[in-house]
Amino acid sequence: MDMIVKVENEMKDAAKARDKIRLSALRMMKAALHNREIDSKDGLTDQDALQVLSSLAKQRKDSIEQFKNGGRLELAEREEQELHIIQEFMPDQISEEEIGAIIEKAIEEVGAASVRDMGKVMKALMPEITGRADGKVVSELVKERLSS
Repeated sequence: MDMIVKVENEMKDAAKARDKIRLSALRMMKAALHNREIDSKDGLTDQDALQVLSSLAKQRKDSIEQFKNGGRLELAEREEQELHIIQEFMPDQISEEEIGAIIEKAIEEVGAASVRDMGKVMKALMPEITGRADGKVVSELVKERLSS
C-alpha cells in the first residue's frame, strides 16, 4: 500500500514542477498499482507492487526495441524516460554472479536435471528475483545452466 502513497507523493511533486512526462508515467504506474490492488482480495503487497512495476518496465523495454526498429526514435526516447522513472521505484538490479548463485540454489531445491525442469526452476526463482533482475536474462541463464 505504501507504494501507491509514494507514487501519489511523487505525482504531486511532478505536477508542481510541471513535468508532464514524469507526471504521465506516475499516473500510469498508479493506475496499474490500483488495478492490481482491486484484483487482489488481500490488498497490495510489496511483492505485488514489484510484479506490477516489473511488467511495466518490461513493456517499456519491448516498446523501446520496437520503436527503434521502426525508426521512431522520438517515441523510443519517451519510453526510455518512462522506463527510467519506473526503475526509480524498483530495487537495485542484482549482478549475474548473484543470479547464478540464486539459480544454483533453486536447481538444488527442485532437483532439476535437464531443460525439461526449467519451469520448476523458474517457478522457484521468480519470487526471489522479481523486480531485481530481468526475467529474460534469468531464463537464458537457467536454460544455459540446465543444458550443460
